[in-house]
Amino acid sequence: MAFPFAHPPFIAGGPRGHKTRSTQAPPAGRVSRGTGKGSPLAPRVSPAAIRVPDPRALPFEVRFPPGYPRIFVHEGARQAMARRLELATRCPVLLSVTDNFREMLSSSRDGGVLRARVHHMFLDAPASVQEALVRYLVDQDREASLLVGQYIDQNGYRIRASRKVSTPLRTQGQTHDLLALYRKVNHTYFGGAMDALITWGRRGKAKQKRRTIKLGSYSAVERLIRIHPALDRPWVPRYFLSYIIYHEMLHHVIPSGEEQGRRLIHPPEFLARERMFRHFDRAITWEKTHVSRLLRAS
Repeated sequence: MAFPFAHPPFIAGGPRGHKTRSTQAPPAGRVSRGTGKGSPLAPRVSPAAIRVPDPRALPFEVRFPPGYPRIFVHEGARQAMARRLELATRCPVLLSVTDNFREMLSSSRDGGVLRARVHHMFLDAPASVQEALVRYLVDQDREASLLVGQYIDQNGYRIRASRKVSTPLRTQGQTHDLLALYRKVNHTYFGGAMDALITWGRRGKAKQKRRTIKLGSYSAVERLIRIHPALDRPWVPRYFLSYIIYHEMLHHVIPSGEEQGRRLIHPPEFLARERMFRHFDRAITWEKTHVSRLLRAS
């Protein structure tokens, strides 16, 4: 039995590309910045399991056997979950914690022993989610699978990216160098800790009267930021392009929220962090002033 990244008919999944938020603009059209998942002032880190930082930044060397996930696991949390499974199955349990990006859960019975593998995001999940997890692994409960699937979807930013980018990366434009701007924003606002990729997007098919333009997007699956090529123009200031990059980088570290059962792509913490961009007001003003020109260039 396996609970993969996306497992029909259950609504279960991991990170995926996100819809975009469109902002109202003058009658000529509107622009939007992409959305994504990813936390407030720094990337959210699970207290139960965290990825190991670059060993070169540590005062000691960390060695991992080949093939093992590069994460530290809170043994107490792992044992507590194993105990939940043992009480439900009334048999010995061998529980492994993984950092997979496709299969979040799996279990099998072998010689009276339940062998289960769970993603580390579940070690510090709410009690209700852990109870649903147990019901799914033990009884394949359908309602439990829906709850578990929703939790996976909400915590997609904690799933390691596959890094399989569908298109070649292109960062050097005719006017702007995305990689140079990305590195500067990363250093200024994120302490150089961001590990997302960036590229110029593809130009869409020409339309007679384009009324919207998506200036940027973020794919959590690829951990890839795409910037619209219409911004690769001499009249587009670097501070505005840096703002669009910063906006998409925030999606890499701040997950979507929820309010009264409604999903918030840009939760309050995202909006507060967005205003920390040095040229935020200037960038918003420039966008509103030049939306028509951006639409014509797209």
